[in-house]
Amino acid sequence: MSKDKQGGVMVRRLFYNLAVVTVFMADAFFLCLLLSNTVGDDSSFAVPIYLLAVAMISRFTSGYWYGILASVLGVVLVNTVFTYPYWVFDLSIAGYPLTFAVMLTVSSMISALTTQVKKQEQLRFEAEKEKMRANLLRSVSHDLRTPLASIQGASSTLLENASLPRQQQEELLREIDQDARWLTRVTENILSVTKFTGKQVGLKKNEEVMEEIVSSAIVKFRRGHASLPVTVEKPKNILLVPMDATLIEQVLLNLLENVACHAQTATCIKVRIQPQPGRVVVSVADNGVGIAPARLAHIFDGYGELVDQKAAADNGRRNMGLGLSVCSAIMYAHDGGIWAENNKQGGATFSFWLPCDQEEQEDLDE
Repeated sequence: MSKDKQGGVMVRRLFYNLAVVTVFMADAFFLCLLLSNTVGDDSSFAVPIYLLAVAMISRFTSGYWYGILASVLGVVLVNTVFTYPYWVFDLSIAGYPLTFAVMLTVSSMISALTTQVKKQEQLRFEAEKEKMRANLLRSVSHDLRTPLASIQGASSTLLENASLPRQQQEELLREIDQDARWLTRVTENILSVTKFTGKQVGLKKNEEVMEEIVSSAIVKFRRGHASLPVTVEKPKNILLVPMDATLIEQVLLNLLENVACHAQTATCIKVRIQPQPGRVVVSVADNGVGIAPARLAHIFDGYGELVDQKAAADNGRRNMGLGLSVCSAIMYAHDGGIWAENNKQGGATFSFWLPCDQEEQEDLDE
C-alpha cells in the first residue's frame, strides 16, 4: 500500500473513531439529562450510563486511547453537569475525589479489557487464516501430483501410439477430461481461499433468485455426473436472496461434488430450498453411508477427508479436504452458516443458510 493510501486510511480511521466517541458521549449526555428531568436531582444513574458509553466506545474504536478519552470526559461531565453543585467542576466536597477516581479507574479498566478482547479476537482470526493457508499448501502439494501425472501419462500415450483402438483412445480422453474438470474445481477453490484470506474481503451482493442459482449449479454438476440423479424440492414463492451468485453456486457445486466423490453407495441426491423467518436454507441430501461421527465436528475445517486414504486410493478418488472449508468461508463472508448431519434413514445432509427479508418475496400464485 502506498504512503498516500496509508495516510488516507489513517485519516478516515481517525475521523471514524472520533465520530464514535462523539455519538456515544452525546447519547449518554442527553439520556442523563432526560432522566434527570424525569426523576429529579438524584443523578446516581449518570455513572453507570457513562460506564456503558465507555464500554461501547471501546468496542467500536481501535486502540486504547479513545476509551481513555471517553473515561476522562465521562468523569468531567458527571462531576460538572450531574453532581451538585451543578454546572461547576468541583472536587472539594467530601468523598467526591475518591468517587470520581474510582469511576475513572473502572472506566479505564473497561476500556483496556474491551480492547484486549478485540485484539485476541483478531489474533484468533489471523490464526484461522494461517491455518487455512497451511491446509491449502499441504493439500496442493500432496494431491495435485496425481491428476497432473495422469493427464500427462494419458496424453503421452495418445501421442506416441496413434494406432490405439478407438475404444482405448476414448477411455484415455475421458480420463483426461475427468482430471481436467477436477483441476478446474480445485483452482476455483484455491482462488476462493486466496480471496477470503486476504487483508480486504469485500462481497458484491445482489438479489438473486435462489432457484436459478441451484438450477445453474445442478446443470454444471450433471455434465460430469450424468448417472447420479438430482431432484429439487422448492417453495411456491420466488425467493430473492442477497448474495454473490458465483460464490453461492460454488458452494452448491462443492456440496454436490462431495456427494459424487465421497458418499459411497449413494444413488440419488435431493436438493431442498426452504424459506424460514429471516433466512433461506438450502440442503443437499444423499442416501449413501453417511459421515463417521468422529469426523462431523471437524468436517469444515480443512483437515482430513470424508473417507480414509486407503479407500480413496482404491476407488481413484482424490480429496484435498479443501472444498468444504471453502464452503464454510463463503458462508461466513455472507453472514450465513453451514452444517452437516447424518440422516436417520441413512446418508448425510449438508445445509447452509443465507439471511434474507421474507417480506419482499413474491408469490408465484398471485
